Amino acid sequence: MQVENTISERVIQKDANLIHALKQMDTVDKKLLLVMDNDLFVGLLSVGDIQRAIIQNVELTSAVSEILRKNIKIARTKDSLREIEKMMIQYRMEFCPVVNEQGKLEKVYLWEELFGEEQIKVSGKFELPVVIMAGGQGSRLRPITNVLPKPLMPLDDKTMLEEIFDRFNAYGCEEFFVSVNYKAELIEYYINSLNLPLNVSFFREPSPLGTAGSLSLLKGKINSTFFVSNCDIIIEQDYHQVLKFHQAGNFEVTVIGAVKHYSIPYGTLETGENGELLELKEKPDHTILTNSGMYILEPHLIDEIPEGEMFHITHLIENVMKRGGKVGVFPVSEKSWKDMGVWDEFLKNKVT
Repeated sequence: MQVENTISERVIQKDANLIHALKQMDTVDKKLLLVMDNDLFVGLLSVGDIQRAIIQNVELTSAVSEILRKNIKIARTKDSLREIEKMMIQYRMEFCPVVNEQGKLEKVYLWEELFGEEQIKVSGKFELPVVIMAGGQGSRLRPITNVLPKPLMPLDDKTMLEEIFDRFNAYGCEEFFVSVNYKAELIEYYINSLNLPLNVSFFREPSPLGTAGSLSLLKGKINSTFFVSNCDIIIEQDYHQVLKFHQAGNFEVTVIGAVKHYSIPYGTLETGENGELLELKEKPDHTILTNSGMYILEPHLIDEIPEGEMFHITHLIENVMKRGGKVGVFPVSEKSWKDMGVWDEFLKNKVT
């Protein structure tokens, strides 16, 4: 089959590495790719496959063929369109490849072509509390934040806070706790004036308490697993999948980590004793996992946060690890994490 333009951007060759696959997913804003060996169909690669590989410490320089699942859903040329549609609905397939007996790709049915709208990406619902840390001064967005607090910065026709509310509410979350300090009155007035069909409670830091210190003010108010999110980030990920990862790993804390790629524009030198050159690398790439600013926490951790003290989420994580507790990291791709607290990212994404 000659791959049509509508699907060609989702095709990757089996010997490409996982970094290339992540970048391609980010570029085309799709989370599923067709894996080919020239004109032969090899398999399907999802962002979930790559996330599981990262969790299992598979090198991102590995070929995509090394992590492909054997049990995938595809159609055969003998299958009717009605059978294909039924299978796509049952298994929530973003697209369905049709493969002939020789292993060649005959056609690809896209969800939006058959059903007229993009597939819903919510895989499951949960009713858990969400804490939004909205007490900072937004110094990286000055001078605008001298007037307008960061949580109320506009994203198209809504504010940052409303965007976060909407994303969690899509999964069934209705209870929100918003930590405020800087321009607290303005934030509370605006959100209360919207009369949102949500249970939004504001709690004020008496003074800046860091990225976790204000959680001590919620003692006795949260008794279940809960999400924590900075007010200036957007994570484009299936939150239900993150929750399943957290529960399956029996973690006390799960950090959503964003894969970041950095290209050094210079040749690098590694030297040994007496200045002897050991290795020369020309413009190397580095891939790291960074803390995105979204977490899942177990409720007992609130009791481990000191009251009235500056205390960061990193302090809490370090304490959990020191006493032998488990901390998980759920990876997302680079463009699935939007840090709206910096001008470049805000201006790039302010229209959704």
